[in-house]
Amino acid sequence: MSDSQRFPVAAHALAYLAHKDAYDAARAMPSAVLAGSIPTNPVVIRRVTALLAKAGLIATRPGASGGSWLLRRPEEIRLDQVLRAVNGCAHLGSPPQGAKGCPVSEHIPRQVARALTAADSAAHEALSRITIADLLAESPESLAAFAPHASCPVAA
Repeated sequence: MSDSQRFPVAAHALAYLAHKDAYDAARAMPSAVLAGSIPTNPVVIRRVTALLAKAGLIATRPGASGGSWLLRRPEEIRLDQVLRAVNGCAHLGSPPQGAKGCPVSEHIPRQVARALTAADSAAHEALSRITIADLLAESPESLAAFAPHASCPVAA
């Protein structure tokens, strides 16, 4: 799975667990069920849920009767925490190596790297104001000012 897909998959999985009231092992959701909701492969789900479990957002139980459940209420899980849990960043690329001897080429990669750090910081700041509960709400205040991103498919 690409780095750019870990965060959306993680956010979706957490929202699904909250929607299904999966707050303990008795209500654990199997990776195949989560995968069917996203839709993706259960292996992708297991990779993401392992990262979410390591971050303390969910617990998991392996095996045929296994699955995942939330350790915190959706109102307490901010999207910046989810992004960090899956080792994500506001991925805008990385600056290429500069050509030796070119004053612009030797300078620009460092400045582009700083600009990328600024963008990543801004993304974390924005995501810190949105929770998993907001993703489940019809018209959350935290998202009221935003339309879906033009590059994202939106279900009708």
